[in-house]
Amino acid sequence: MGIVSLEEGQRLAEEAGLDLVEVAPNVHPPVCRIIDFSKFKYEREKRQREAHKKQRKAEIKEVRLRLYIGEHDYNVKLHQAEKFLSEGYKLKIRLFFKGREIAYLKQGQKLIEEFIEKLREKGKVERPPAQEGKQIVAIISPLSK
Repeated sequence: MGIVSLEEGQRLAEEAGLDLVEVAPNVHPPVCRIIDFSKFKYEREKRQREAHKKQRKAEIKEVRLRLYIGEHDYNVKLHQAEKFLSEGYKLKIRLFFKGREIAYLKQGQKLIEEFIEKLREKGKVERPPAQEGKQIVAIISPLSK
C-alpha cells in the first residue's frame, strides 16, 4: 500500500475487520500490516518454539574408567566414547583410583593417554588429562563436521 498515515491505516484495518499490527518498529517509517493479531501472535510463538527446538546446548557425556579394566570392558567404553563424539557430544573421560591404586598414577596416566589416542580421528583434546584428587580427568570435543 505504500506509506500512509496512522489514521488511514487504522481506518483500512477497521474496514477489513482486522488489526493494524506494527511488525518492524525500528525502521523509519515503522512497518505495519493489516492482519489478524491473534493469528500473528500464534505464528510468531510457533517460530520461536521451532527455533528453540533447533538450539542445542553443549552437552557433556562421561565415560568412567578404572585402572584395572578388562580388555572387553575397555573396548566397550571406547566404542561408547566414539559413539558420543560422532553424535556431537563433548566427552569427559574419568579414570578413578580406588584405595591405594593412586600409587600407580603413571600407569593410569598411560591408560588414559592410550584411550585418548584411539579417539584422535573422532575428536580433539579440549582439556588434557589432569589429576583431580583420586582421579584423572580429560575432556575431548568432537571434530566439526
